[in-house]
Amino acid sequence: MGEEKANLLAADTLFPIVGQEAGPRPVGIARLAAEGAEAELGRDGHGVEFRTMETRSLLNRVVSKRMNYFQWSINPYRGCEFGCRYCYARYTHEFIDKPDPLTFEREIYIKQHAAWLLRQELRQVAEGETIAIGTATDPYQPVERQARVMRSLLEVFAEQEGLRLGIVTKSTLIERDLDLLTRIAARNRLTLHVTITTPDAKLARVLEPRAPRPDLRFQTVARLREAGLRAGILCSPLMPGITDTPAALERMAIRAKKARASFFAANPLFLKPCSKAVFLRFVEEHFPALVREYATRYGQRDFVSKAYQERVAALVKAVVRKHGLDQRFDAGAKKDAQPVWPMQGELWEMGVEPGRALRAKAG
Repeated sequence: MGEEKANLLAADTLFPIVGQEAGPRPVGIARLAAEGAEAELGRDGHGVEFRTMETRSLLNRVVSKRMNYFQWSINPYRGCEFGCRYCYARYTHEFIDKPDPLTFEREIYIKQHAAWLLRQELRQVAEGETIAIGTATDPYQPVERQARVMRSLLEVFAEQEGLRLGIVTKSTLIERDLDLLTRIAARNRLTLHVTITTPDAKLARVLEPRAPRPDLRFQTVARLREAGLRAGILCSPLMPGITDTPAALERMAIRAKKARASFFAANPLFLKPCSKAVFLRFVEEHFPALVREYATRYGQRDFVSKAYQERVAALVKAVVRKHGLDQRFDAGAKKDAQPVWPMQGELWEMGVEPGRALRAKAG
C-alpha cells in the first residue's frame, strides 16, 4: 500500500488542479482513471467494464522495508476479472475513488503505452534487483487475450539480459507466451508462479469465479516445466477449516509432484478490510458452519499469529519433504537467502492467533 500512496502523491504533483470549480475534482491516479475512455472491448457478458488509463510510469519502486526481496513491481492492469473472494488487492481501487470492493473486479483499467514506458524505465533497475509482475492484478486475466499488454511487456524483456524477473498468475493464458518466456529465461533469471488454492473444481468455481479450473492450471505448470522454465505452485491463501488441513495439503503436493513443479509453497489467509466483507459473505453462503469461527478469528483482526504461521509452515515443509518437492527459493541461493517471491501474508504485518482450524463441508 505504501507503493500506491507514493504513486498517488507523485501523480498529484504531476497533475495539479487548474482553476476553481464547484465541487471536488478527482486528482492524481483518480483523475487518470476518470479521464479514461471506454475501451474498444466495451463490456463483456459478465458485466465487466473495460476502460483505458493513461499512466506516467509503469515500473513502480517498492517502498516497503518488509518486501526487500523484490525492488520493483509491474501491474499491466488495474483491477482483476477473476473475482477471487479473498483478494487482498481490492484496496487499489480506493485510490481511484472506487471504495466499493466489488468494483475491483467489475471495472478494469488497461494501462496505455505500457511497453514504451517500460523500455524507458528499465534503465532505473540496478544489477541484482528483482522485478515482480502481478502483485496487485493478474497479468493474464481474460482481457489480456485482446489487450495483449502483458505480451507487449514480455517483448521488451526479451530484448534484455541479466534481469531478475518473477511472474505470478492463475491463468492458463501464460502458455500463449512460451516463445517469449523461453527467450527471456535464456538470458535472465525468470521464475513463474501459478497460484492454485485447491484441486477441488467445485470449490474453486465459487472461490475464484472466473479463474481457470484447477486441473487446467496443473497442466499449465507441467507445460511450463516441459519448456524448461522454472515454474512452481503457490497454494495460497490457506483458508482455516477449508484448505489448511494436512489432507488438503497432501492432495495438493501429490498434484504438484505430478506436474513436476519447481517448488511448492503455501501461506495462511489474511483479511484486510477491503476483502473481509467479500470473503465472509462467501463463507456464509458456502461454509455456514464456519461463520461463527471466522467472525471470532477475523472480526477484530486481519492476520493469523506467528504460532499459526509456524504450524502451517511445518505442514507445508512436511509434504514438500515427503514428495521430494523444492522450497520456493532461487536455485543455488544461500541457505538464508530471501525467497524470490513474497508470500501473500508477508505483504502486511502479522496479527493475533485466530484459533483452532475447523473442518466443514461445503453448503
